[in-house]
Amino acid sequence: MRAEVLLALLPALGAHGIRIIQSNDDGWAEQYVRSFHNALIASGHDTVLSAPAENKSGTSSLDAEPAPRDSPCQYDSCPAGSGPIGRDETSPRLNWVNSFPVTSMRYGIDTTGPQFWNGEAPELAVSGPNVGSNLYLAVRFSGTVGSAVYAAKDAKIPALAFSGASDGTLSYASPEEQRSKVYAELATTLTNAVIASGKPYLPEDVFLNVNFPKAEGQCTEASQFKWVLSRINVGLFSSPDTEQCGGTRLPTETSVVDTDGCYISVSVGDANDKTTASAEKQAVVLKKLESLLTCLP
Repeated sequence: MRAEVLLALLPALGAHGIRIIQSNDDGWAEQYVRSFHNALIASGHDTVLSAPAENKSGTSSLDAEPAPRDSPCQYDSCPAGSGPIGRDETSPRLNWVNSFPVTSMRYGIDTTGPQFWNGEAPELAVSGPNVGSNLYLAVRFSGTVGSAVYAAKDAKIPALAFSGASDGTLSYASPEEQRSKVYAELATTLTNAVIASGKPYLPEDVFLNVNFPKAEGQCTEASQFKWVLSRINVGLFSSPDTEQCGGTRLPTETSVVDTDGCYISVSVGDANDKTTASAEKQAVVLKKLESLLTCLP
């Protein structure tokens, strides 16, 4: 099913605005995360951003209490001498934490988000889109993935981690780039599809690791992209995957995003070890997203 068709059908499928906590590892003032935040709000979700005050890429699952800042936040988005946490006073749903991505997600779940939700917890956690891919071995080191894994494993909140192969950092204050718009639209499409599938949104201790190919050439509009169920690790000695596209071994994330034709990898990750989840849990996700998924040529 084409992405724009799915979006049009969301009300009929039962999708509705829910409480979403958002983070990343590139920093709260990075354009990708702001574009996604705006797209989620426009889609009707009650979304709160809680992300690092500066770029904390590659920090995996590190977690440490935030300390006051001596220097300005990323892109001068907060002044020197600010406290350990802060927000955009003109848009208080945009919050920063002077620590790691996992810490930012934790603060968002436990403290910042509930302030907007009458003390309630988020219903879904999203992280990213990351500036650059998070494939295979990089998954273990990614702060974007780490924050999603924290939500899924420790907070028991279903979580999605998004990454885009088009890299190069961008300030939120700069004119919005097409790649940022495209990734935001795609991430919102999958988020809405998961929500439309009904609760529980994902199996317990599962996160989705989603990688977009480069938004360039023939892949510059969201409608040009296609979604493929994949696996994180190679799996030469792993148990069979869920049956999909005539086989019981899903393609790897890398093989999906490297295929010509704007293919997006969607891997069902095990939040306990950041590898591929079991075939049983893959099958649950496959059923939820089957109208969106396609096969590689």
